[in-house]
Amino acid sequence: MPFVLPEGLAPEVYPLAWLVGRWRGEGVVGYPGIEESAFTQELDVTHDGGPYLAYTTTIRLVVAPDDPAALVAEADGTAEPPAEPGPVWSTESGYWRIPPERPEGVAPDKHPVELLVADPSGHVAVYVGQVGNGRADLASDLVAHTATGAAVNAGTRLYGLVEGDLMWAHDLAAFGHPMQSYASARLTRVDAS
Repeated sequence: MPFVLPEGLAPEVYPLAWLVGRWRGEGVVGYPGIEESAFTQELDVTHDGGPYLAYTTTIRLVVAPDDPAALVAEADGTAEPPAEPGPVWSTESGYWRIPPERPEGVAPDKHPVELLVADPSGHVAVYVGQVGNGRADLASDLVAHTATGAAVNAGTRLYGLVEGDLMWAHDLAAFGHPMQSYASARLTRVDAS
């Protein structure tokens, strides 16, 4: 199926057009001091015709059922989806943009990209990198947090379109730990925005 640019999308963000839409899926989160846990995620990437994309996401932990029969049903694939979503693990909002100037180091077949992210745990981050061919590689350029905010120092993010699904991975240096895997997921497009 050929890709169609979303109607009204600003030409400046054409290299990011593959991100536009509503996505849902599952992933895993884990870090020193955080037990590895499965999660579900909803991610929306929208546009209003401006030279940027708006980004919001919510991650909810998957809560294991207490009922032994439910555990068996989950193991053999006959389990019903939970009636209530799990507790919120994290939310983020921000903006994707293609800067007007091309910095040194960006591959000839790629475009520079910026991602600005706000997290209610008390920190904000600016990621910079490159995007092309359905893949965005980003590294934090600036991370700031409030006096009581999460002690995040740096991060890297990878987003890729693989067989029509959005796959992402987030590495983090936080709470005195060196850069290492934090979370990843595979999301399926629910609809285009």
